[in-house]
Amino acid sequence: MVMRAWTAVGKEEPMERVAIVARLKPGAAERARQLIVDGPPFELGESGIDRHSVFVSTEEVVFVFEGDQVERVVDDLIDAPFHDELQGALDKWRAIVEGRPRVARQQFAWERDRAETVAAGGETWA
Repeated sequence: MVMRAWTAVGKEEPMERVAIVARLKPGAAERARQLIVDGPPFELGESGIDRHSVFVSTEEVVFVFEGDQVERVVDDLIDAPFHDELQGALDKWRAIVEGRPRVARQQFAWERDRAETVAAGGETWA
């Protein structure tokens, strides 16, 4: 699903949002917060990602990525065979994650500054 985001000048550009959700092992939330403080293991400004946030609860961590074709960008980052820093960071996360992370795709969005709401499939209403 492609979301539409407005630039500062009001021009519409494609914006895709995707989240990676992982269940943390019991007691691992503090370690997850420490790993996040270390920052991403790649240069965000050169990655093709427009926005990135991370949420931590006592049981899960959620990585949210936004940008043009961002799901492909994230896949490419994860699959890069010679990106030792990223692979090392993924190994640290594997040590505190229970099971396989899951991909969550946005189904609904609303923004105060916009006069419309966007649902899955790109349907909008005011």
